[in-house]
Amino acid sequence: MSLKGLHGKVAIVTGASRGIGLGIAERLVAEGCKVVITARRPEALAEAVEALGGHDHALGIPGNAGDAEHRADVVAAAIEAFGSVDLLVNSTGINPAFGPLMELDLDAARKIMDVNVVAALGFTQEAFKGWMKEHGGSVVNISSLSGVRPAPYISMYGASKAALISLTETLAEELGPRIRVNAVAPAVVKTKFAEALYVGREEEAAAGYPLKRLGEPDDIGSMVAFLLSEESSWVTGQTIVADGGVSLTGGV
Repeated sequence: MSLKGLHGKVAIVTGASRGIGLGIAERLVAEGCKVVITARRPEALAEAVEALGGHDHALGIPGNAGDAEHRADVVAAAIEAFGSVDLLVNSTGINPAFGPLMELDLDAARKIMDVNVVAALGFTQEAFKGWMKEHGGSVVNISSLSGVRPAPYISMYGASKAALISLTETLAEELGPRIRVNAVAPAVVKTKFAEALYVGREEEAAAGYPLKRLGEPDDIGSMVAFLLSEESSWVTGQTIVADGGVSLTGGV
């Protein structure tokens, strides 16, 4: 059964050439959406468009999420190609630093905040100005379990994801009633981005999860699709933790 209110909608999904972003885009296409996806590498983005069914279903716009011109171009391209921007998923996230905060290069800290938080706000502003202000819409931000509780050695990434949760709440209050804004906070999902956390020891990594497995991109795709759909029409400003129960055990 399809989720109510998604068929025929147009979605922008950032950071969607692979991993969680691509999993979200795949679910939205399956629900009958047109999707515009972004990523930095044109080749990977082109492959993702083909995986999504080609240009009848998807459009790829390469660029850096931290670039304001790129953000404006993505929204304009979505409207030109498919006629609207009904849905926005801010999935782009980076973590170029690993280690204690006292050793963190501050330029790396600024880059993390710019891409993980400021770019999400920038994309939301562009979608608002370009379409949602007049027509309404739904936004989902991809946070992280590390934004809900401390995460040693990736603490700046966690701080950025905590900021994204706060941004989600404020946007939900400011943009209601016609625009809903929610977030999803995953634990470890089996993607290239998270390989260092599980490759070669997946069974050990999953042992602390009550569901005894790590996440898959389509786990997050399903949750995001629900939050974007009219099935969740009375939900806004919320962060849904999707973690296989690991936060119950104190693991990860």
